[in-house]
Amino acid sequence: MKAIYEKLINQIPDYKTFLTVDEMDQSSKELAQKYPDVVSIFEMGKTRDNHPLYCLKIGNGKKNALMFGCPHPNEPIGTMMLEYFTKELAENKELREELDYTWYIVKSWDADGTKLNEKWFKGPYTIYNYSRNFFRPAGHQQVDWTFPIDYKDLHFHDTIPETKAMMDLIDEIKPSFIYALHNAGFGGVYWYISRETKEIYDDLRKAAEKQEVPLNLGEPEAPYCVAYSPAIYQDLGIQQNYDYLEKYGIKNPGEVISVGTCSADYAKDCCDAFTLLTELPYFYDKRINDLSNSDITRKDAVLKNLDFNEKSEEFIVGVMNKIAPFVDTKNPFRLALEAFTDSKERNEATRRMVNENPDFQKLATVAEKFDNLLISKFYKTLSYGLLVREAESTYEKMIENNEQNDEKAKILKEAMDSSEKELKNLCEYLEKEIDYEVVPIKKLVAIQLECGVLMADYLNNK
Repeated sequence: MKAIYEKLINQIPDYKTFLTVDEMDQSSKELAQKYPDVVSIFEMGKTRDNHPLYCLKIGNGKKNALMFGCPHPNEPIGTMMLEYFTKELAENKELREELDYTWYIVKSWDADGTKLNEKWFKGPYTIYNYSRNFFRPAGHQQVDWTFPIDYKDLHFHDTIPETKAMMDLIDEIKPSFIYALHNAGFGGVYWYISRETKEIYDDLRKAAEKQEVPLNLGEPEAPYCVAYSPAIYQDLGIQQNYDYLEKYGIKNPGEVISVGTCSADYAKDCCDAFTLLTELPYFYDKRINDLSNSDITRKDAVLKNLDFNEKSEEFIVGVMNKIAPFVDTKNPFRLALEAFTDSKERNEATRRMVNENPDFQKLATVAEKFDNLLISKFYKTLSYGLLVREAESTYEKMIENNEQNDEKAKILKEAMDSSEKELKNLCEYLEKEIDYEVVPIKKLVAIQLECGVLMADYLNNK
């Protein structure tokens, strides 16, 4: 790696907490005021709650690059990377010239959703505190999955304002490089890329190795992921999801899929942009990259995961049905849960796949077993957290409006209590079963930034 990039990585501050949306907005405005010859800020659009979406423009390189944080609002690691990187770009002429891009940077794309996660941004960083204060919108309300698409029988054009703002920006600047700053909750490091870049794979993995954060070598995020190399996957559009459902017996995938496609897919068609995603964990356990054999087949591990998931969803749906008459149909937690518990047909497709695919008849690795039997339960805590918040937000609205309804209050309190109990029980189980570490924010920023500048440099030189 070039010395200028090494210096950039070595000077990352030891961040202890994540910034709120208001703190990010203020920081961006101050940067533009301090460096007016290099940095400008403009409003690219507004959110559904009418919050301004700010974009920074930095430098004057030959090609345009686009970076955005919080494409999912529970994923703020990229916001801290952008907080640091924007300041370095503004202050360091040599860095700007070496990279030779004009940078367009959006720190928090889903600003509304990010605000609903801010209660855990300042810590403590535990499984319980994260899941209890977690929010992720339903797919049809996600800024990076509501780009328009017409594919076979899937026709999605219900684009939300934040997505339309990004579409307009992409159409205008036609970036050659896009860095979508996602991150996972638990696991290890892995990547999505638009096309094969074999020469840089080892450098990407070394960025994680240097920070002593393991690769994610368990199950891929989706069963239709195409692996280019260990922990490096072809990027996903909604087409792969459609084809997978179609292949494994779903007659009308277009009716099952309620979302559009993503920015990477849209930008590839718009201007042949190359998109990089570096997925990072808040928490990790060393088993996530253990490739030795476990004591269970991969098929059985996946089926156990599906069984647990379906049993959990029975409880969640039961509580949702009890409180449904009292909850606003536009409640964001309700909408999210309605989407995340609608998995029956997808589960059936997965059951068919693991029974037909010979790769699932072999012994699972320790990483694959850990992924299916424990990490999957971690992600289920997030649904329990959403369930608590659905009832809680409705109850709080009653109090705010001074609404007197004893039956409604009783049902909402019971839902809050039972959901909180399930959440705590599962979190306590995971605390015992998972020997996890909380990854320091500085390490995560270092991995994400190093991968970004390496790929930007690589694309410029190739």
